[in-house]
Amino acid sequence: MNVRRRLISGSAVLAATALGLGTLSACTDSSAADGKSGGKLDVVASFYPMQYLAEQIGGTHVNVSNLTQPGQEPHDLEISAKQTAQLQEADAVLYLKNLQPAVDDAVAQSEVKAKIDAASLTSLEKHGNEVGGHAAAHDDSKGEESGSADPHIWLDPVKYAEVAKGVGKAFEKEDPDNAADYKKNTDALVEKLDALNAQYKTGLANTKTKVFITTHAAFGYLAERYGLTEEAINGLDPESEPSGNRVKDLEKMAKSDGVSTVFYETLVSDKTAKTIASDAGLKTDVLDPIEGIVKGTSRGSDYVQVMESNLKALQTALGTK
Repeated sequence: MNVRRRLISGSAVLAATALGLGTLSACTDSSAADGKSGGKLDVVASFYPMQYLAEQIGGTHVNVSNLTQPGQEPHDLEISAKQTAQLQEADAVLYLKNLQPAVDDAVAQSEVKAKIDAASLTSLEKHGNEVGGHAAAHDDSKGEESGSADPHIWLDPVKYAEVAKGVGKAFEKEDPDNAADYKKNTDALVEKLDALNAQYKTGLANTKTKVFITTHAAFGYLAERYGLTEEAINGLDPESEPSGNRVKDLEKMAKSDGVSTVFYETLVSDKTAKTIASDAGLKTDVLDPIEGIVKGTSRGSDYVQVMESNLKALQTALGTK
């Protein structure tokens, strides 16, 4: 998918092997302990959306560590020897296959008993630069429309809820003594995501335009869910460079479809988005793919709050009636 993503380095694997971490024992975020961490299920999450699920569903019965630090672009993650150790010692790992190749490699090489792949808990679709049913009448760069499996399922509350249910069942299986609590927490989270879905349905039902421009194609599932069209500058790769034809197509489309705003994200350079916006006389704003929460930067302190901020940004850009 993303050609710039790097696999786990050989030196990290060698370093972890040298530490003699071939056996399974639970650990805290920073060190190993005898048995489970304070009697809790020790879960390693690959990046924030997986961490949020683990914490919401696991509650007080889990210790959760995140391989991707706040502010770090998850696609660029390289696994350190310490993180390899965390995986080896964890009770479960929750990840999204094909989003972070280094994580995929590390998980495959680890001896973790419970390997929970979020991508297997819902259906994935192939998305290209343009997603959501907008007739690409203004788009002459057809070569850039070829789709790849889109991993951004967490930006659709409905699909995210499907994943949550699968994670809940996996936790129940690994820790049957607390199965009732995991089910209760899962039901509460799904209810919260259902409410978020209702907010989006109502909030985006009546707008002047249905088309929005983003830096990269992270919002395809969201666009299809709520009858919108996402036109992405860079496709699924957030840091690839668009062709000259693609830029011209976007400028022409923006004028024809009444697009007012070019969205960019917090963890990737906004240079291209601002250049296109300036040339086309458009505004810019943030539409956060919620790959991490950065205090003082993210428009909210958790997944739901940032999704609500994204809804407000879309309503403003699309012209809610």
